[in-house]
Amino acid sequence: MEVLNLPAFEPRIRNGKGRFDEIWDPLRKKFVALTPEEWVRQHILNFLTQHRGYPSSLIRVEAALTYNRMKKRSDVVAYSSQGNPLLLVECKAPQVELNQSVFDQVAMYNVTFSGRCLLVTNGMKHLACEIDHQNKKWKFLPDIPHYSDICTLNHELP
Repeated sequence: MEVLNLPAFEPRIRNGKGRFDEIWDPLRKKFVALTPEEWVRQHILNFLTQHRGYPSSLIRVEAALTYNRMKKRSDVVAYSSQGNPLLLVECKAPQVELNQSVFDQVAMYNVTFSGRCLLVTNGMKHLACEIDHQNKKWKFLPDIPHYSDICTLNHELP
């Protein structure tokens, strides 16, 4: 698999029965198909929990949602200790360009979740933004926020 713009770690990988090998997902506690998107998802999960302070117990992978009566799944949702969505993450394969369409996808999911921040990543490039739902404003962040910072974000953006 491709080297990403995220800290390296030692994932558990095994031969899969189908088209793909499998990678251990410690949050779902099972092996899943090792697709390029899953490679990115496991790296971002490792980054969030090991380098940004997100408690693994407050992260959901493939969180179900309904939008316009259609069932969808958000790649990653990180919650506050009170159960409020803080960060929605949309992972794409490394070769997928992070364009408006990708950002629109996670923004659409956020209509349901109302998270404080959105993150889109292809493992090479990461775009994070803070959302002020009350004033209908947003701003891009210089980096992926630390858990303690995202818990205290001020929602009155300039």
